[in-house]
Amino acid sequence: MKLLVQWTTIIPVLAWILFFTGLVSDSSLFQIVASVLLILSVMSAVHHSEIIAERVGEPYGTIILAVSITVIEVSIIVSLMMSEGPAAASLARDTVFAATMLILNGIIGLCLLIGGLKHYEQNFSASSVTIALVSLVSILVFTLVFPTFTESVSGSYYSMPQLVFASIACLIIYSAFLFAQTRRYRQYFLTIGADENEEAAEPIQISNSVFITSLAFLIISLGIVVLLAKTLSPTIESIITSYSLPKSLVGVVIAAIILLPEAIAAIIAARKNRLQTSINLSLGSALASIGLTIPAVAIVCLLMNMPVILGLDIKSIVLLGLSVFIVMLSLSSGKSNIVYGVVLLVNLFAFIFLMIYP
Repeated sequence: MKLLVQWTTIIPVLAWILFFTGLVSDSSLFQIVASVLLILSVMSAVHHSEIIAERVGEPYGTIILAVSITVIEVSIIVSLMMSEGPAAASLARDTVFAATMLILNGIIGLCLLIGGLKHYEQNFSASSVTIALVSLVSILVFTLVFPTFTESVSGSYYSMPQLVFASIACLIIYSAFLFAQTRRYRQYFLTIGADENEEAAEPIQISNSVFITSLAFLIISLGIVVLLAKTLSPTIESIITSYSLPKSLVGVVIAAIILLPEAIAAIIAARKNRLQTSINLSLGSALASIGLTIPAVAIVCLLMNMPVILGLDIKSIVLLGLSVFIVMLSLSSGKSNIVYGVVLLVNLFAFIFLMIYP
């Protein structure tokens, strides 16, 4: 059990105790303590995800982390929609759009920049990127673009048959992607090139008990990260509004907090000259975020007869299209370049800047 660093199991438990023992309040002390525990819980999640990835190998390790975070994200979105009703009609769209922009521009951009600065040029499988991006583009158009232009219902809505079709399409495409990633074309998603520390490192033996414990604490850590992020959202919102900034930035901040474990894990992999792992995690997370969130939201809306706004406005569609196009060009050759990373990060800043100054 030496691999399970003590603090990575104690911190998430303390965070859950803080959350459920009535210590949650609006006091400044709680806000500080909760923020510290949130950051440490993120680090705990990254630690346990690395242990799991070491045991199950790629690409299964990145899939477990991506799907775990997405399932928890979906549960929070669904719970908010059920409690707030029609007022949360655009919540799923805003969350998915923010997460997609942060992943495509922020996480991938940082991985390309940091990995390129340290290793000059890194290799990865262009075939794996093509499979992921083909799946991602189709899901993005079905969920975030088409609702703006359909005519059955006025506004950025789908009619019930259209929503059912889009949900089924998402599940089919994501299932096909998982089949390709884990079975049919698994070799495309394996790391190209050796870890920079591979020769110096001794093989790590992961026992069943360590694996099960890490899997449990990964879920525990991710759960409290999302709950604390949700609890701190009023404070974040008050800070943002005090500077006369748009409330839509709150969703971006919350999405960034939820994506922290994936971002840190991807950046660490890029620094270790394992850019393929970073790309697997980033694009897999984007696919899971949309491919699982929209069908789950659709089920809730259909059962509760709630409206759901999915279509983006024209400005957001242009920004999304630009991000996808740049990622496609950047990852088409199978070799990294720091220029690609810089351009993607500028796209991210443009997304946030145009949100503040529309």
